[in-house]
This record gives sequence, structure tokens and C-alpha cells, in this order.
Amino acid sequence: GCLPCYTRVKCVTCRPPSGGSSGGLLNGGDPPASSSCCSAHCFSAHCLLQPFRHLSDIAAIPVHKRLHNQHLMAASRVVIWLHGLGDNGPNNAPIKSFFASPEFKNVKWVFPSAPSQPVTCNGGLRMPSWFDIFEIPITDSSPNDEEGLVKAVQNVHKMVDKEVAEGIGANKIFLCGFSQGGALALASTMLFPKTLAGTAVFSGWVPMNATFLERATQEGKQTQMLWLHGMDDPVVKFEAGQAGPPLLGRAGVNCEFKAYPKLGHSISPEELAYLKNWMKSHMQ
Repeated sequence: GCLPCYTRVKCVTCRPPSGGSSGGLLNGGDPPASSSCCSAHCFSAHCLLQPFRHLSDIAAIPVHKRLHNQHLMAASRVVIWLHGLGDNGPNNAPIKSFFASPEFKNVKWVFPSAPSQPVTCNGGLRMPSWFDIFEIPITDSSPNDEEGLVKAVQNVHKMVDKEVAEGIGANKIFLCGFSQGGALALASTMLFPKTLAGTAVFSGWVPMNATFLERATQEGKQTQMLWLHGMDDPVVKFEAGQAGPPLLGRAGVNCEFKAYPKLGHSISPEELAYLKNWMKSHMQ
């Protein structure tokens, strides 16, 4: 039931394959070429973001150099990208290479990392996680860690407030996320006291019950949303994603839903291409 690793990287949240040596990934070693990604559920960009298999030349460039050019001119818009369970922000930085058109010339990309904490679905193993996840796979009836979610939402709100304090209007900030990061992007948008430029959820779910959703602000509910989900997702079941937009619609949220046949728990180039055009149409 493990997902294959597509790159030979060190990942503190991965374990060696069964029968492997003790010098596996948990100990900072390199996996053998035939290794599989962990018996723990690690939703790392290295393992799950399909388009990055051919971006090794980009990933090999130090992150600070890749991101340097974005600071040479004043940003007019911001994209905050929230990663999935077990991943980190810098791993996701190559995403910005898909957005090379002139409209994104002055866009600042922010790739924060979640704090390390025990995760119940992985037997209490500590890993980067925005909030706790109780079970995998996630369905439309899975329990939610709403207490942890509130703390994570507050953290994201601080990120947005920081960009606003630096002169970027909230209506020029996009909030995007994959898997757990997508669920957090959704909740953060709903509870934010201002309307954002847009929010995109990749392979996510609604991490709160209907009562919690009643706390959504009027401004938050006015943010345009895009939800993209693979129909063959074994981790966050398609039913969990499909249940989100109707629930949001009943709360008065405009959410566009895109289903991708034969796509598992990963991000495809087609999804990113659609996101790019969707973001262009929502640039004020």
C-alpha cells in the first residue's frame, strides 16, 4: 500500500522498506533505488507531485537562489502555498516554475513549513503537520481535529496579515494547498475577516463539521474557490473531495470543482495549468 518515491532524497518522515537496513530514511540515509515510500503516511512533494519527476534540474538549485529574483522588484500579488502531511515548504518551491507567464512576473511565492508534531494516523510518529489526522484514508465521514485546526488557521492568518502589513491587499493574495494543506487553506479562508483573491484546494477535504462552518465570516465566504481532486485518490477519497463544494455552496460560497480521472493523491501538470488560468481570471 505504499506509494513509490520518484526521487532519491532524504526524508525524515520516511521509513525503509520492510526488511531494509537500519540505515534508512529515518536515520538520514539515502534509500536504495528500489525503495518505496514509507509505511508511515508521508505526503511529500518529492513522492507525490508527479510533474516534479522531470524538474530535478530545478530542484537541484538552492532554494534561496531560485527565489532570489522574486525579491528584485516589488510584489504586486502573493501566493501562499501550504504543503501536505510530512512535507515542507521548500520541497514545493518548484511549483512556481509552472507560472512563468507575464501575469505572474511580480508575484511573490511563499512556501511555509508546518511544525513537527505527533500524528495519530501514523502511530504518533512526529512529522511536519499543520494539525492532527486521525485516520487514513480520509473519507467524507472521517473525524476532524478541530482544536488543532483552529491553531493552524491562526498561524495562516498571521502569514496573510504579514503580507498585508507589507502593502499587499488581501484581495491580491491567493491561498493554495495540497492535501492537508488544501484542507487548511479552505478553513483559513472561511474564517478570515477579509476577502482574498482566491483559494485553491488540491486533493483536500472539509476539516470541520457543519457547526464549525457556521463561524465563517461574510468576507471569507466571498472568496472565490477552486477545488481539484483525482478520482483515483487512495488517501483522501474522491468522495471526501466531492462532498466539499456542495457543503460550501449551502454556506453561500462559490466553489468550482474539477475532477481528474485516473489521478491519485498527487498534483498533475493539467491541474496546475488550470490553476494558472483560473488565477489569471481572478487577478484584480
